[in-house]
Amino acid sequence: MKKNILCFGELLLRISPDGGGEWLKNNSLPFFLGGAELNVATALALWQLPVQYCTALPDNYLSKQLLGHLNQKNIGTDQVSYSGNRIGLYFLAQGQDVKNDALIYDRAHSSFAELQPGVINWDEVFADVSWFHFSAISPAVSQSAADVCLEAVKAASAKGITVSVDLNYRAKLWKYGKTPVEVMQQLLPYCDVVMGNVWAAEAMLGIEVVPDIHESGQKSIYLKEALKTSEEIVKRYPKCKAVANTFRFGNDSEINYYTALYTGSQFISSKEYSSSQIVDKVGSGDCYMAGLIYGMYNDWAPADVLEYATAAAFTKLFVKSDTTNKTVNEIQNAISNE
Repeated sequence: MKKNILCFGELLLRISPDGGGEWLKNNSLPFFLGGAELNVATALALWQLPVQYCTALPDNYLSKQLLGHLNQKNIGTDQVSYSGNRIGLYFLAQGQDVKNDALIYDRAHSSFAELQPGVINWDEVFADVSWFHFSAISPAVSQSAADVCLEAVKAASAKGITVSVDLNYRAKLWKYGKTPVEVMQQLLPYCDVVMGNVWAAEAMLGIEVVPDIHESGQKSIYLKEALKTSEEIVKRYPKCKAVANTFRFGNDSEINYYTALYTGSQFISSKEYSSSQIVDKVGSGDCYMAGLIYGMYNDWAPADVLEYATAAAFTKLFVKSDTTNKTVNEIQNAISNE
């Protein structure tokens, strides 16, 4: 039996008021359970891989209800640290994107934001783990969270555990006096798999993108830039063996989506997907990351990994939730039908 995949990050509740304020009249405020790393864990558990989730939560009945719900989804929660006083929240108007102005974070002084180095016993946490995943959102929350992330990747790397990172860039975070580049350049030397896009690599790693690249709108130019960025990441961080780039363009009425994967020996791009209607943009990138992990964990060929991850992310756009509900078969059917 293969060892566990461990996802580490902040559990969040997404509160989704409608744009017109009807929730005030109806006394009804929809919510979704999420957080970047938990979204990854949820997808992997749905796809029947052994997954553990590590976070920090207050020791109260609400936390226990949430963790019981995760256990029902076959997500292991034995490594959760109980500390602090609150669970992180974010508010996002229905139908909007997390990069939109309709986003409000309420995460200050959460249990995760106040988690300190030395609290989690990583030797114990990593005892039966072969893959460790986190995202750049975690070190963006606070200095102490960034310190814990560094502690974690060092411990994982020392044990020969594969480390993956999603370069999620959230401009509304990173408020504690450090730039993303300062922090992420300390974490990347320990990472084996990096996911993001060329603009995230610029913001978080200082790898410049050609100015005015959007003026062309040409897929070939975007892919050329992705190759250049990927090569630079591997050059700077030799432990990195794979770099994935996602491209999602469009508006509320139409979207185009494709991705690319660089493994050092080859650079490949996916099929391109498009749709005139989508349901929920939140968590699509997390689903892509889960797809990468799923394929690599199962030792698939790079082309198969790429197509699965891309289809997983695209099909997530039609699920009203932070996480996907699409099975492996449904995702593979989406690939076949494209």
